[in-house]
Amino acid sequence: MNEPPRILIVEDDPDIAQFLARYLRRRYEVEIAVDGEAGLAALLRPPPPDLVIADVMMPKMNGFTMIAKMRELLTTARPPVIFLTARDQPADVVKGIQAGARHYMTKPVRLDDLDKKVLKAIGK
Repeated sequence: MNEPPRILIVEDDPDIAQFLARYLRRRYEVEIAVDGEAGLAALLRPPPPDLVIADVMMPKMNGFTMIAKMRELLTTARPPVIFLTARDQPADVVKGIQAGARHYMTKPVRLDDLDKKVLKAIGK
């Protein structure tokens, strides 16, 4: 039996994190990290997730820094990243893509758009 893909949600707002987790658990195994430091720690524990959905503005370590550190520390098996954030300025989008994100989405998120991006990112 195939295991469902694993998604790591890195989000400091507990309501948003739980909302996303409830929605995504219909098809995926989901883990939540409450800030960038916890997200990086989760990324470094084997096995790596199949996808990371991360906020940008978080305490302790922002999403851009977390992804940059992940890319430094994981030389193989780097999961794709979707940034999901309130930051919607063009410069933020460019910075997110340059940081290595596959997709950059803004809040509030449309769930059908999230579904499409998740499926595209994990290659299903």
